[in-house]
Amino acid sequence: MQVSNAFESQARRLTRLAAVATLSAVLAACGSSVKLEDAAPVADRSSNGLAGSNGSAGANGVGQRGISGVQADAFKAGQAPANVERVVYFDFDSYAVRPEFNGLIDGHAKFLNGNSQRRVNLEGHTDERGGREYNLALGQKRAEAVRRALAVSGVSDSQLEAVSFGKEKPAAQGSGEEAWAQNRRVELTYR
Repeated sequence: MQVSNAFESQARRLTRLAAVATLSAVLAACGSSVKLEDAAPVADRSSNGLAGSNGSAGANGVGQRGISGVQADAFKAGQAPANVERVVYFDFDSYAVRPEFNGLIDGHAKFLNGNSQRRVNLEGHTDERGGREYNLALGQKRAEAVRRALAVSGVSDSQLEAVSFGKEKPAAQGSGEEAWAQNRRVELTYR
């Protein structure tokens, strides 16, 4: 009898150990680690005027229309700046705001600084390459980079909300560089 009880006791311990090991393995597999750069470089442009774009195509063929100066007092409450683009494009696997979008960011900053009741969603997007979790994190980093650029230009943090859609809402369909370049973006959506 005593041998049987010792065997049963040892079997129970091994069963518990196996259950704990399996649970640990499952939990470890569920976790993920996304390694991105620490911070996107943002230049302080708060004392500069608007830097107009020359309308040339940027990297990867994504162009930007010319940006004229924005006068905050020319807008009625409820309107967004009509003469400023609302999309910032990014290079592959990057969340650094390209210098060609400084004028766009300055235009929105000027509008938001003159209309403190207005709020804007900064919606980060990626192309289809990469896993879902990685792309959600990269889209968030892109939205945060634009948020920081607007904050450096004096926009109140309470006016800004950065969100990520990852690869879930592509602007262009396709699996080529042209479509991918259009999908790596942050859209500024006023509410």
